[in-house]
Amino acid sequence: MEETRRERKKRQTKQLLVSTAYRLFSEQGYERTTVAQITSEADVATKTFFNYFPSKEDVLFSDAEHYYETALEVLAERAPDEGVPELLLRTYDRVIARYLADGPLAGDRERMEVYGNLIMSVPAVQAKALHVLFDLQSKIAGAFVKAFPDELDPISAAAALGALLGAVQAATRTCGELHGHSEEEYLKAGRRAVEIAMRGLGAL
Repeated sequence: MEETRRERKKRQTKQLLVSTAYRLFSEQGYERTTVAQITSEADVATKTFFNYFPSKEDVLFSDAEHYYETALEVLAERAPDEGVPELLLRTYDRVIARYLADGPLAGDRERMEVYGNLIMSVPAVQAKALHVLFDLQSKIAGAFVKAFPDELDPISAAAALGALLGAVQAATRTCGELHGHSEEEYLKAGRRAVEIAMRGLGAL
């Protein structure tokens, strides 16, 4: 669908807030950066910031909502013979493709470095990351239960999503500790984690 002028303006404002926040986090550190500074640098009202983000931590996870939308897209396209593991794999691949196409970190080494350092060192960011991950798992698991009512119960769906996303999270975190915040290394680590998790998910 064609983007309206209003939608384009909202997207551009959100992108401006994200890019400004990352720049300030890089220049002066996360703790020293305030919402007031971000909005001042972006030349928007503080109220505008909170129209897009509930808190400063949420700026770092501005694309999380798209992952759930992506899962719904994949489920809507489900072929009659596709099972849970195949759809989970397609969901992961679609998310990565979307991230590489227009994600806030894609191809930006400096932002990736900032994000990786904050995830590793700032408790508030770590807590938000876990909250975002758990919320995402819960929503996607619920969507899979609806799509496979005769094959999946809520516990099995939660276990399947936890196995996949938990494996990716653990692998990419360890990758960051070992190899730094290289997008290429993160993607390789994530793919290896998915391959390992898929062997277990084959039991479904």
